[in-house]
Amino acid sequence: MARSAHCKLGPPGAALLCCGLSESGSEQMQTILLLCVSNIFMTFAWYGHLRFKGAPLWLVILASWGIAFFEYCLAVPANRWGYGTFTAGQLKVIQEVITLTVFAGFAVLYLGESLRWNHAAAFACLVGAVAFMFADRF
Repeated sequence: MARSAHCKLGPPGAALLCCGLSESGSEQMQTILLLCVSNIFMTFAWYGHLRFKGAPLWLVILASWGIAFFEYCLAVPANRWGYGTFTAGQLKVIQEVITLTVFAGFAVLYLGESLRWNHAAAFACLVGAVAFMFADRF
């Protein structure tokens, strides 16, 4: 398999030997990891200011844009590199599952909220969406 243009570290496949992934598996993992990290940034950009209700709105908007810049620096390459390995629809569903997972952790750990049964039900529906979106791969 030809080496991806975005992979410039070491000889072809060198890093893959350590983790036992094929190049295709490595691209899938790279895409998912980048989407996970980008989601952490975006969750803080969108919801991190909720603990600082006294801060001026213009300031939290600027801070959110600053945080979101780093999210875009990760999400755009993740989607560009992942497209072809995944379809656009699959990338979107992966993104939604990651978003809900990251947000659930954020809500509990950062905002101090509790998760309830309806959160689990919503997550189960997203897992169902993933199953339908990837059904043609099985």
